[in-house]
Amino acid sequence: MACLLIIAHAPLASALKAIAAHTFPDEAQQLRVLDVLPDTGPEALEAQARALLPDELDDDPEVLVMTDVFGATPSNIAQRLVDGNRVRALAGVNVPMLWRTLNYAGRARLDELFARAVQGGAQGVLPIASTRPQNQAFLPGAHDQDHHHHQQ
Repeated sequence: MACLLIIAHAPLASALKAIAAHTFPDEAQQLRVLDVLPDTGPEALEAQARALLPDELDDDPEVLVMTDVFGATPSNIAQRLVDGNRVRALAGVNVPMLWRTLNYAGRARLDELFARAVQGGAQGVLPIASTRPQNQAFLPGAHDQDHHHHQQ
């Protein structure tokens, strides 16, 4: 199984691990996380991230690093870990991406896992209807502080 590492602004990494444990309890045990605190320097963060990598990195394990925002500190730390071969990173981690990754982590090689993570993240972003359905009952004054009647 590929090693999965989330590096994100605190407390997002830990929160994503808790979500993973809720839906994929067995796979979530393999998930490693690093919450980036605002007062920790880049060198210390890199050391913490490297300590989370598997010890047997020389034995060809694969590592997928997921981070929250491209260009921010967590992403910059992830870039320092990437070797383009056994360690790959992507930004924009979200719950659909995480679930897709956990679903395939035990069966996919790093390149396929990377592609599935990107696909899961992109496919998980969907617009939700911006207006209420027409067949719902009108409740005067509900959620309208000015008591306007905005029926469609």
